[in-house]
Amino acid sequence: MELTASALANTLRAQARPGEVVHKHYPGTGEVLGVPMRNTFDTTKTFTTLPLPEVAKLMDEPAYELRLAAFCVLDFKARSKKTTAADRQAAYDLYLARHNAIDSWDMVDRAAPHVIGLHLLTRDRTPLFDLARTADPLRRRTAITAPLYFARYGTPADLTDLYALAELLLDDKNPVVSKPVGIALKYAGILDEPSLRTFLRTHEPAMQKATLRYAREKLA
Repeated sequence: MELTASALANTLRAQARPGEVVHKHYPGTGEVLGVPMRNTFDTTKTFTTLPLPEVAKLMDEPAYELRLAAFCVLDFKARSKKTTAADRQAAYDLYLARHNAIDSWDMVDRAAPHVIGLHLLTRDRTPLFDLARTADPLRRRTAITAPLYFARYGTPADLTDLYALAELLLDDKNPVVSKPVGIALKYAGILDEPSLRTFLRTHEPAMQKATLRYAREKLA
């Protein structure tokens, strides 16, 4: 199989069903090819070893599904046990360098936990706080979605920064951000329920309803 951006793009274009598959959730202005989401995931998984320069070429594509495919490839790379530490670093760097290619929340949700969160699990989390303070809601979404990795695969000690990021974003009224803040808190509570209850005792009165609803979802 040819491991190039054009080969992946051509494979996805051949599976497009324009007019039938419309991806109503996509809020961007890029072309929508009409590739079913399952096809996109299954196809990109077969391109896990696509070289990063080729992944970057996909990020230049105007079509939504092709850019989504780029971030899916990064996610599969980060999950693969065959990926080296150097390659994880390179994938992390590429995600952040090309964040401008992200124009939909699902690109963040697909890649941020394993590409960004896994890389930062044992590293300084300052980049997440920098993202949380930007004017771009999708960058702020990355800031609070990446720490899902801490909650799912870390220890209670790893939740300190997740809570700090959540506190920083509690006043964010953009649903692109407020919903994942609640989801991050929910998973923090699954790992360490007492810490979530402590956080809620302090912040619940000021929390938005949607954020609080998600945060309390697993609490009795």
